[in-house]
Amino acid sequence: MTEQNTVQGAGVDADGTQAKPMRAVRSFVVRAGRMTEGQERALAENWPRYGLELNAGTLDFVALFGAEAPVVLEIGFGMGDSLLEMARQAPQKGFLGIEVHPPGVGRLLGRLNEAGLTNVRVFCDDAIEVLARCIPDASLSGVQLFFPDPWPKKRHHKRRIVQPEFAQTIRNKLKIGGVFHMATDWEPYAEHMMEVMSAAEGYRNVAGEGQFSPQPEWRPVTKFQKRGERLGHGVWDLMFERVS
Repeated sequence: MTEQNTVQGAGVDADGTQAKPMRAVRSFVVRAGRMTEGQERALAENWPRYGLELNAGTLDFVALFGAEAPVVLEIGFGMGDSLLEMARQAPQKGFLGIEVHPPGVGRLLGRLNEAGLTNVRVFCDDAIEVLARCIPDASLSGVQLFFPDPWPKKRHHKRRIVQPEFAQTIRNKLKIGGVFHMATDWEPYAEHMMEVMSAAEGYRNVAGEGQFSPQPEWRPVTKFQKRGERLGHGVWDLMFERVS
């Protein structure tokens, strides 16, 4: 699956002149995949019902989901299979999905409409922007990041979305007791996640210090995961609860 994260900035040269802005560092690359006619139609027809816009500002979850429902945010839902199934299994929860790739957004919206689900809303934007501009602090019961790009080459490790600053951004959006749930089929990235999250202030590893969590029954096994397992990849889940 895909995920989003943008870091950017600028500086001042030693002589006091304004330096060129630093190039944005992103944890995602927007693929040039072509949308099918069905995906385009589903996106156009169903966006008014399910779509959310950055410029709408801070979300009102009660207005979105009609009740004081626990709200779970999934970052990088890919083609939406996992998000759809979790929403179907837990109608008492509200689900927010973020994905930058329009084909995946279009496919999910079409399937949500077919299933008649009302407990999902979707952004087609950078997750860092969504978190900063639209998600209230201390509002989420869970944040999910399943199979993000591991950026395996060492020179690309800075692009990995799970970094100390990102861990604290997520912490600020979780309620006390809310859980940041990650999963990956790339062992070095699992180790990186464990290192970052174990050092992050305000979290507790649900499985115990340094331990990976078993895959919970409610997390669907996606086609992406099945393909990785056929190739001999392991799968590592990490669940960290906000405690302060």
